[in-house]
This record gives sequence, C-alpha cells and structure tokens, in this order.
Amino acid sequence: MQASSSEHHKRQEYCTTRLKYRQGRELKAVKVYTVASESRHLLIFGVPKINLQANLKAKLQGFGKVQSCISVTSEISSKMELEAFTDVFAVKFERLEVARRAKKMLDAQQFYGGTLHISYAPERESVEELREKMQQRKNEVAFRILRNQKDQPQFSKKSREAT
Repeated sequence: MQASSSEHHKRQEYCTTRLKYRQGRELKAVKVYTVASESRHLLIFGVPKINLQANLKAKLQGFGKVQSCISVTSEISSKMELEAFTDVFAVKFERLEVARRAKKMLDAQQFYGGTLHISYAPERESVEELREKMQQRKNEVAFRILRNQKDQPQFSKKSREAT
C-alpha cells in the first residue's frame, strides 16, 4: 500500500496506550525517523494567517541559521486539507542538528494564538543534499565506533589466559 506524498505531514494522535511509567510528563505521538526522513527542511503548519513570516523567521533564528523561510500554503493546500485561516511555511536550516532542535522545541507550541505543527520535509531536498546527509551520518557512526573502542578496556593475552 503506497501512502500519498503528504501523508507523513499529518499530525498524529497522542499515544495513550503506553504503560504509566513509560508515559512521561507529557503525552507524545510515537514516531520513528530514519536518516533519510530527517531533514534540514521543515514544514510549519498552523501559523495564523496575519502576516507573521518575519516573526516566525526571528523565532526560528534563535535555534540557528535559517537559509530560507517561505510561504507554501497554496502549494500544500492542493495536496492536503489545511486548517482554516492558517499559513504553511517551508523552512530550510543550515544544519540538521538545528532543524532537529527547532522541531522538538516548537512542535505543538502556541504561536500568536495558533498551535504549530512541524514536520520534516525530505521531499524538498536535492539529491546532493541527501548524499551529504548520508555521508555526514556515515562519518558520525565511524567516529562513535572509534570512540567506543577507545573507551573499552584493552585486555592483554596473558590476563585472558589467567582467568
């Protein structure tokens, strides 16, 4: 079964079936992201339609450098149903870590009377951006493996034979 291209942008229901000790202080929607599905590109839904682009960009710049912030309401409205009187913005950050932090901190937060919904937009990436993202992840994993090997105690052959 193939999902539509905008299916992953819909807000999911909060998980209420988790055990009490696993729930945490706030209810969360449970979703897993792969390396390919995370992105420097974000779609921000639920921004009130009162010309807030500059205010939104200023808020996002508090997390890191924003390369672009444009309204894509008309483009998205043709693909999916949007909340009335709201805009959708496509934002591109300079670094993936900044986009992750901004998404985590601002998702489901109030902004000028509207509740923001933020989702990754990997479909807006170029092939070169995807290639860079995969290479970056490969380098991070190699670095962690090397660091973990250094942290583990090295046993000599004699000490293994004595035990």
